[in-house]
Amino acid sequence: MTKIDIGIKETDRTKIAEGLKHLLADSYTLYLQTHNFHWNVTGPRFRELHLMFEEHYTELALAVDEIAERIRTLDVAAPGTYKEFVKLSSIEEVDGVPKDSDMVDLLTKGHETVVKTCRDVLKLAQNADDESTAALVSDRMRLHEKTAWMLRALNK
Repeated sequence: MTKIDIGIKETDRTKIAEGLKHLLADSYTLYLQTHNFHWNVTGPRFRELHLMFEEHYTELALAVDEIAERIRTLDVAAPGTYKEFVKLSSIEEVDGVPKDSDMVDLLTKGHETVVKTCRDVLKLAQNADDESTAALVSDRMRLHEKTAWMLRALNK
């Protein structure tokens, strides 16, 4: 295969890809948590939350693919196992089935965590003039900020 030459130094590509690996792990962990809550939510807000969680995990399923493909575009292998994601993710697993309001709080915190990870990766991308990663991460950050806001509004 031809050596990669996209105008970003190898050391910068590696740093950015490492940051994206954390974003991928956070996003995948949040996807799993959201899907779990979609399956297991109960209570008077069942329908509303069940449908909302489905929208969220569907969007996250697309996002993890986009993030992994960006890592590959930077010529770095993307992580793809639970073992790797557990090591890389800042989002903690939840045991059992929380009540619906706790699900909302946990997902709010999860989206806020992803926003913080995005901010870290965005700095790396901007410092390396990697506009493609910066655009991807900026879009992800905006979406997670909005989702966290909407989730917070449910428990006020």
